[in-house]
Amino acid sequence: MMKIVYAGTPDFAVPALKSLIKSEHAVIAVYTQPDRPAGRGRKLQQSAVKQCALSYDIPVYQPHSFKDPIDLDSFVELEADLMIVAAYGLILPTSILNAPRLGCINIHGSILPRWRGAAPIQRAILSDDSSTGVTIMQMDCGLDTGDMISKQTLSIDSGWSSFDLHEQLKQLGADLLIDTLPIIESGQIQPEPQNESLANYANKLSKAEAKVDWHNHAEQIAQEIKAFIPWPVSYAHLDGKLVRVWQASFDSTRTVGAPGEVLDHNNGGVYVSCGDGVLCIEELQFEGKKRCTAAQALNGRNLTGSQFL
Repeated sequence: MMKIVYAGTPDFAVPALKSLIKSEHAVIAVYTQPDRPAGRGRKLQQSAVKQCALSYDIPVYQPHSFKDPIDLDSFVELEADLMIVAAYGLILPTSILNAPRLGCINIHGSILPRWRGAAPIQRAILSDDSSTGVTIMQMDCGLDTGDMISKQTLSIDSGWSSFDLHEQLKQLGADLLIDTLPIIESGQIQPEPQNESLANYANKLSKAEAKVDWHNHAEQIAQEIKAFIPWPVSYAHLDGKLVRVWQASFDSTRTVGAPGEVLDHNNGGVYVSCGDGVLCIEELQFEGKKRCTAAQALNGRNLTGSQFL
C-alpha cells in the first residue's frame, strides 16, 4: 500500500481519483485549484475534484502556488510515497517533484510526445487525428517532457466532439493508472524517454479561435465545431447578433455561393456557403436563447439569402 497525494482540478481528473479511493492505496490528501467565481451570480465554485474529495472526507489543499514556504512544508510533512497529477493547472517546483519517495507522475490525455500542453484533447480533434490516448509519465521540470511509464491508445470516432473524446479518455486514464501503480510500487518501471523530434504542443484554447471563418473549407469548419465543444463553442454573427454553432456537417450536394451566405434551410438544417463547400448547421443557439435544432430555432423564420459574418 502506498500513501498517495492526488492533484487535479476538472472533471477529467475525477475518475482516476475515485479509482484510487477504491484501491488498496491510501489517498492522504488532495490538491486542487482555489475556488473560482462562476456563473451569472459569480459565486465561488468548488472544483470537481474538490467536491469528490470532500465527499470521501479527504483533506483538501488549495494553494495559489507553491512559492510560499508554508505550502511547501505542508506538502513535505505529508510524507507521501507518490504524487499523482491529472489536469491540476499549477506548475510544480522541483522541491515538490522530489518530495514524494517515488516522485510525481502525470496522467496526460494524449500519446506523448504528440500534444504536450494544456489542450491535447481539443487539438487532436481539431487536427482530425485518427487516434490518441493516455500517457502516464514521470514528471520533471519541463512541460509534459518526462519519461513515459505506460500508455494506452484509443481510436477516435469520426463523429466525436472534444467532449466525447474527453469522456473516453478520463476513464481510460483511470484504468491505466490502476494498472500502472503495481509497477511503480515494485520499483520495476522501465521509463521510455520521449522522442523530441516528434514533439508538438497543444496550446490553450481561446475564444477568438472559435469564430467561424466562412472563407475556410466547410469540412474544416465542421471539424472546428466538434473541437470547440463544450468550450469555447464555435460562433458567428447574423444580423448583428451572436449565433453559437453546436453541430454541423459538410454537405457535398449543394452549389457554393458567397462565403457565409445562407443558401437554404429545412428541418434538417441551415445550409451555409463556405470558401469551399457547404456547411449544414444542425444545432445552433441564437443570442439569449437555448441550444436547439435548426428547425426549432427557425420556427418559421426565413433566413435564405441572409449573411453570416
